[in-house]
Amino acid sequence: MEFSNSETIAETHRPHVSTSIMPPSTSAWRRFIHSLRAVSFPTLVIAVSMTVPLITLVWIALTGEGGSFEHIKNTVLTTYIFNTISLLVLVGILVSIIGIPLAWLIAQCEFPGRRFFNWALVLPLAMPAYVVAYVYTDLLDYAGPVQIQLRDWFGWQTPDDYWFFDIRSIPGAALVLSFVLYPYLYLLVRANFMSQNASFLQAARSLGKSKWQSFYQITLPLARSAIVVGLVLVFMETLSDFATVNYFAVNTLTTAVYDTWLGHYDLVSAAKLSVIMVLGVFILMYLEKVQKGQRQESGSSKVNSLPIRYTLHGAAAKWAFAYCAFVFTLGFLLPALVLLRYVWTYFAQAWSSELISYTLNSLFIASITAIVAVCIAILINQVIRFSPSKINKLNLQVSSSGYAIPGTVMAIGVLIPLGMMDEWINEAAVALNLSMPGLVLSGSVVVIIVAHVMRFTAIANKGVESHFAHIPAALDDAAMVLKASKLSVFKRIHLALLKPSILVAFLLIFVESMKELSAAILLRPFDFQTLPTYVYQYTSDEQLELASLGALIICLVGLVPLLVLNRSIETSKSEA
Repeated sequence: MEFSNSETIAETHRPHVSTSIMPPSTSAWRRFIHSLRAVSFPTLVIAVSMTVPLITLVWIALTGEGGSFEHIKNTVLTTYIFNTISLLVLVGILVSIIGIPLAWLIAQCEFPGRRFFNWALVLPLAMPAYVVAYVYTDLLDYAGPVQIQLRDWFGWQTPDDYWFFDIRSIPGAALVLSFVLYPYLYLLVRANFMSQNASFLQAARSLGKSKWQSFYQITLPLARSAIVVGLVLVFMETLSDFATVNYFAVNTLTTAVYDTWLGHYDLVSAAKLSVIMVLGVFILMYLEKVQKGQRQESGSSKVNSLPIRYTLHGAAAKWAFAYCAFVFTLGFLLPALVLLRYVWTYFAQAWSSELISYTLNSLFIASITAIVAVCIAILINQVIRFSPSKINKLNLQVSSSGYAIPGTVMAIGVLIPLGMMDEWINEAAVALNLSMPGLVLSGSVVVIIVAHVMRFTAIANKGVESHFAHIPAALDDAAMVLKASKLSVFKRIHLALLKPSILVAFLLIFVESMKELSAAILLRPFDFQTLPTYVYQYTSDEQLELASLGALIICLVGLVPLLVLNRSIETSKSEA
């Protein structure tokens, strides 16, 4: 029998229908088995390892009986929580007031000094918050030069004769933290403003909208997601801060964990307080996730024309310059000048062989932390590149969760399992008739490195993941067609294209590790100091002049990565 062409084509392309109906449960089970086959064992181990501190913390908090916790709960826990929330709210308000206008001025306005402030406004990130706190306390306290000068001018004799802002308070701590942390919000919102579709502003101009109306009705709503993400980062950094609030005698949950652990030697009660902090962090992360889910697509639309900048003239240009200069001066320039003056005056007393040793300790910890975190990020993202299963992607999210955990909380979560491992190692040594090695993990620099890696791997994951997304899949396909192995594709293609993001991630983690105090001060071995703990030791004793050189070294180390980061943002936006 002969068939027509149409009949042959129809028969050829007729869909195959299975004679047996596969139960839905069987199909789901097969998909699950297939996803398990795509899971990389190393990435799974990394993800599980990242969850161990948090699981251990919750387990200790639920099963242990802290002797101090009941007393804390019945007396001061409400105060701790209230102070923590008050600090977060004030910091959020102040950071928004500082960061959002700055981002708009730099991204969408043209005025004298804009190019300088474009990178200068990022520099406060290089200044540790506790250093800025010590500087302003030294300047604004009753015995400081500001109040002394005011008393000389107006003839005041006692504190009852006048009112002056108390820097050692919740508003004082919020003000100091805001001037240090606003760049987190500023960078994200500025990047969003620069990437917004320029046609929106062109339409607003054609409708006769003013600069303020365009900002309030168009630019600001489209940046809502970036604002929320930036504020969540600021809140997490605020929760992680210990030295600033402790120096200002502000009792928050962070100081409560520290005092309960080292003051009362009650690790279980400290774990219970830490779980309360973790719950607060999870609430912040949930709010951020909800905000991302509600994000409008128009807010991230691609730029289809050159960005519009309003040219400011006369009084408007002067006010813009003055505002940027005011924030830059208070956030970076003034503290830096104070440190330089102390270094110049007290260099002989501040310089010592111990300072060199502590600097090398910090450089070693920061370098190892950055290398390990970047390698973890490359490994996980490379696995996802070739096997983008849901479980592998979940491993990436889990390995990035440590950044949300405050340093004091991470210190407890890391110390407990490493202490248990030390016990097993010593028991095994005794069973083998060997000498006990002691606390090789929990009592050495290893514990600090582990805590830093678990906290800062998220920074590397974010950078490497975003740059992997810009590498065309066609490059991988072409290499595979030419019989290249996965390792060869990584070495010859991915690694070459990822070098900029790897460098930025390495530098950022290096700086964060150099500045980290909360975990280091709780985990450092006996007779071991880092630059942050060295600076904290002197400044807590009101000897800022002796700590100035160490603080200046921390700041100088942090400047280069920030300038590289700012440059990379500018380059990426110009290429877009």
